[in-house]
Amino acid sequence: MAQSSPIQRSGGQKGQAIGLVLVRISLGVYLFCTGASKISWLLDSTHLTSQFGQWLSDATPMSRWYLDRMMPGAPIFARIIPVAEMAGGLGLALGAWPRLAAALCLVVVLNLQVAAAAMFRLSYLTDATGLPIVGALLGLMIGGGKLPLSLRK
Repeated sequence: MAQSSPIQRSGGQKGQAIGLVLVRISLGVYLFCTGASKISWLLDSTHLTSQFGQWLSDATPMSRWYLDRMMPGAPIFARIIPVAEMAGGLGLALGAWPRLAAALCLVVVLNLQVAAAAMFRLSYLTDATGLPIVGALLGLMIGGGKLPLSLRK
């Protein structure tokens, strides 16, 4: 009698693909809604500018350096961030170029986390918007292509 491999016992590649699809869709919906909550930034960048100011008061040296370079471009970033989050989230949710969408979202998420100095604190490891989001996006960048329920395979 032939023994089955651990992969076959756990559902095989189909099970792994379904798991990645669930991560892709749920993360896409989350990121789209996060971007939609910032839609007012398209018309008024003062919210992002004031957020940069708050982060600057608590910044680590690396975040302070980063914010010093980001603050002059705040009106531009205020338009880019919600559009990128919504476009990337929609791309993930629908499966349209999921690796590219994950990369786009990862850049936005990492930029905001570095600016907020969130990833330089121990609490980052327990923050649901920190390491789990970055890990899921990295996982989708690596294995998110050619999944079921995708517009583009």
